[in-house]
Amino acid sequence: MTKIGLLRCEKNAEACPLTNCFKSIIVGDQAFTECAPVELVGVFTLPKERERVFALAKILKAKGAEAIYIVTCAFAHKSKEGWKLGQGFEEGRDELYAELATGVGLPVIKGSAHLPAGYTPQRFEP
Repeated sequence: MTKIGLLRCEKNAEACPLTNCFKSIIVGDQAFTECAPVELVGVFTLPKERERVFALAKILKAKGAEAIYIVTCAFAHKSKEGWKLGQGFEEGRDELYAELATGVGLPVIKGSAHLPAGYTPQRFEP
């Protein structure tokens, strides 16, 4: 069983209760197929301050997380045709995710539920 932490978007925190992310974790699909079965150790909302992102990820690691997942709405958006890359709530943070993986010592995976067609979750290694 893989223990994971989930980082969600601050801009979408009051609109999305993570229902489909939780469903995907439970059934082991979408971004969680390779690590199923999954145990969720915690969820935090991505803050604006970079330092806080590292602090929150370290808390998830202390709670047993073996990987950190970034929710899909951070980098993709819903359209009439389904989920598409771009226009997400946390665009342009790949450098942060790479630094986070190295700084915390855990893989950071960009994607959760609602993966856009043809998208393979991007993995940032420590």
